Amino acid sequence: MNSLSKENLNQSVQYVKSVGPKRADSFAKVGINTIHDLLLFFPSRHLDRTTVLTAAKAFCYLINGYDGELTVIGKVVDVESKRFGKREILKVQFRDSTGFFECIWFQGAKYFKSVFNEEQVFAVSSKPEKSKFGALQFVHPDFDRITEEEEKNFLHTGKIIPFYKIPKELRTQKIGDLSIRRIINYAVEKYAGELEETLPEKIIKENKLLNINEAVKNFHFPVSTEKLESAKIRFKFEELFYLELIVALRKNYYQTRLSGNSMQIKTTLISDFLKVLPFELTNAQLKVLGEIKNDMLSEKPMNRLLQGDVGCGKTVVSLIAMLIAIDNKFQAAIMAPTEILADQHAKNISVMMNNLAEKFTKRKIKVSLLIGGQKKSEREKRLQEIELQEADIIVGTHALFEEKVKFKNLGFVVIDEQHRFGVRQRARFQSKGNQPDVLVMSATPIPRTLSLTLYGDLDVSVINEMPKDRKSVKTVLRSDNKLPEIFKFISEKSKEGYQSFIVYPLVEDSEKLELKAAETYYKELRTSHLKNLKLGLIHGRMSWQEKEEKMIFFLKKEFDVLISTTVIEVGIDIPDANIILLNDAHRFGLSQLHQLRGRVGRGSKQAYCILVTKNKIAKFNSNEYISLDYLSSAQIEKYKSAIRLQTMVNTNNGFEIAETDLKLRGPGDIFGTKQSGFPELKHVDLVKDTELIIKAKKIAFEIIKQDPSLELDSNKMIRKNLTTSYSDNIKFSTVA
Repeated sequence: MNSLSKENLNQSVQYVKSVGPKRADSFAKVGINTIHDLLLFFPSRHLDRTTVLTAAKAFCYLINGYDGELTVIGKVVDVESKRFGKREILKVQFRDSTGFFECIWFQGAKYFKSVFNEEQVFAVSSKPEKSKFGALQFVHPDFDRITEEEEKNFLHTGKIIPFYKIPKELRTQKIGDLSIRRIINYAVEKYAGELEETLPEKIIKENKLLNINEAVKNFHFPVSTEKLESAKIRFKFEELFYLELIVALRKNYYQTRLSGNSMQIKTTLISDFLKVLPFELTNAQLKVLGEIKNDMLSEKPMNRLLQGDVGCGKTVVSLIAMLIAIDNKFQAAIMAPTEILADQHAKNISVMMNNLAEKFTKRKIKVSLLIGGQKKSEREKRLQEIELQEADIIVGTHALFEEKVKFKNLGFVVIDEQHRFGVRQRARFQSKGNQPDVLVMSATPIPRTLSLTLYGDLDVSVINEMPKDRKSVKTVLRSDNKLPEIFKFISEKSKEGYQSFIVYPLVEDSEKLELKAAETYYKELRTSHLKNLKLGLIHGRMSWQEKEEKMIFFLKKEFDVLISTTVIEVGIDIPDANIILLNDAHRFGLSQLHQLRGRVGRGSKQAYCILVTKNKIAKFNSNEYISLDYLSSAQIEKYKSAIRLQTMVNTNNGFEIAETDLKLRGPGDIFGTKQSGFPELKHVDLVKDTELIIKAKKIAFEIIKQDPSLELDSNKMIRKNLTTSYSDNIKFSTVA
């Protein structure tokens, strides 16, 4: 690209025809400042004229058993709403040159009534159905407004029309569907040819990709469906390629640039500890422990991800690894996401270390707890223990990476529930030691596509086996009118020594409402269904000391039932708590449901998870299982809560649950990709694009293996694009 071309693309978007200064200000508010930005503002969907049917043809498809989606274009002839009790139903009648069809909305009727006006033309896309009067009907379809000018210039010329998500900042400047297409069409025709290529020519040729100029033109205004698909693949590949380069750089940095702390098994500390454990490690735990040990004995710093289902025994494996570090005169630290979990870790580890000292060694392994809510005098004492290495194992929350915390000889770091911590936080924690070995743990199993992308730099260990005496939790779905029977079941089971959690969800993201709900039901149940049992209450607005006190009472069986909010989601271990009742279960996310279910079934008794929801959802879930593979994105959105509940009933497997959760929510919602040090994915579908992920990863890793500094002439373009477009992401290429 010559300097003049670059100057053109870096011009303000105001110089594009039909924009001007005022509209340019609106574009700037949504991140479109230059002509280059505008060219990369791609459509969210397209309408392919070649797949549009007439109303008559669509009806023929329907009566011949067609079961897919199709598109019909028609003019609004009537808008009618009817009320049935509290429900309002909207029916919009359309016609084209061959006949009539109608669209029905059972939800959002008030809004949709304002969208459709007589004589307006719409493209309607959905699965066709037959109404009770035999008419062609579409229920809750996707739709796009088509202007008269577009009808003349686009629809009858066989073109594929782009549709853009137009933010309100642009609509206030009267930039609608037609005007945004005009503006972008002008920019594409005049400037797309000046775009600088961002992928090496060799990669483009070998992978049969479109060059950037052709890809941009065909993403906006494709000449065919094949060219549109090729344009999408080009940008998916580019997005994945640079992400995988960052992953490869991070892994290379750990493997070649850093010197770790080479450790040894010096004494009988580990074998002695295994003898005091009240259980035998599973084969999966032993296998994972061997992988971790090999890393620790190597000269290279460990950077490993340990994943496994709730209750599989990750914490004890991490503790044995910490003891290897202590055996080599290092300090070890474990960071937990909440004070209550950190406190529980500290107590449990202290008990085990005391047992070890009593039976096998004169040396006392000191455990120190550092969390946010401690008194100043206690905190100062803990800080001194850490700095003087009087503390061997330090347990804490985010308080561990505060500036005042000075480790004397930190050699091993465990980060529990690692996706809850941002990459910047983890970086600060790791900097407390001299290249400590790092073990990150997740009780939310990570889907394969995420492990190939966001976690591709980590060596992965998986515990895929549960303790031998552990029974699978029985999960059932019940409607809310069954609550009296459920409370009777809880009462009867309490006679067998069962304890129960009763959980209420966060309502409308309000702690006050959540607290009110929990307190209200606590008071109600004490005087009604569970009046013969001892009830406790725990919620998020309590201090960690108050929560701890409640959990100790529950552990000592001073409560039969603990009424709770989601504060119990992570890490609480009560062996006799073997029933968990989740009210309004449709309000919880899938991974949250799985985590909550993991609070029970920690002993040898049969445990139960009872999902209670509205009657109509419970009835829906009694139908045949819905497979996500056969649902459209609109249907998945519609049936999300039902799919979550079905998944919980059908499987206890955390990896299956994680895959479903990824399909329902996407990676950003699950693992906070904005905090991960990686670029945000705009084009890639991590559920469907596995083959492309594998291909991009292979190419990126091979390039970094052969040329880690990207100094070869063939890689100069890559180096330049990384430093100009991904500089913020590269900063974190040294963080676990």
